Amino acid sequence: MAYRNLDLAVDGRVALLTIRREEARNALDAETVEEFHRALDEVRRARSGVLIVTGAGDKAFVSGADIKAIRARGRDDALASVNSRLMSAAEGHAAITIAAVNGYALGGGCELALACDLRLAADHAVFGLPEPSLGIIPGAGGTQRLPRIVGLGRAKEMILFGARWDARQALAAGLVSEVVPRAELSSAGRRWAERVLALGPLAVRLAKLALNASAQMPLAAGLLYESTAQAITFESRDKMEGTSAFLEKRPPRFTGD
Repeated sequence: MAYRNLDLAVDGRVALLTIRREEARNALDAETVEEFHRALDEVRRARSGVLIVTGAGDKAFVSGADIKAIRARGRDDALASVNSRLMSAAEGHAAITIAAVNGYALGGGCELALACDLRLAADHAVFGLPEPSLGIIPGAGGTQRLPRIVGLGRAKEMILFGARWDARQALAAGLVSEVVPRAELSSAGRRWAERVLALGPLAVRLAKLALNASAQMPLAAGLLYESTAQAITFESRDKMEGTSAFLEKRPPRFTGD
């Protein structure tokens, strides 16, 4: 499938999606958002187990919207939740999503990283939700996902100060899980993908659903959800393969069934 602003490469069970708008710091304009949805559908059809998301070049992962475009938007544009729906689609995708943050991740770029399951950063990456400096608030999940990841206090610090965190600050806050030299970001993303793919595919998919649901329901309901998901895995071929491989001291050969 041809894309104007994206590159999508599928290699086995790993897909790499690169936002390629370097002249605009890889900003998510309307066309790119529409292409991103199509790319997510393509990755789903390819049955990729992992999707790595990154930006072209080494200056920006994804930047926020063009300021002139923001100035022209009205109430109905905000209520349309175009970018918010994209982040939800990324968050709920069948694949495990890895944000390989290769530079500035501000505004919508930070929110895209937050919507991914796992976050890895190059040592020159910068994160921030600077919308209040423009008289608006983050509108694609920033006020909701950030506190779930770093805690309410740290989220307030970033947003209410208009703070920018470098890669080390993001690591200390728990926003990212690893910081690597920029030249090693691609190989580190692939290494993370292989770690995910070594596990039972069905178990990983159900664990992701249960983890995402944990923020949406009280503990008792979450525990019931977890038990139901576990019951599905208990009847799977992957459980028999995984337990047999452990007892036989050999690597498992999972099929996702």
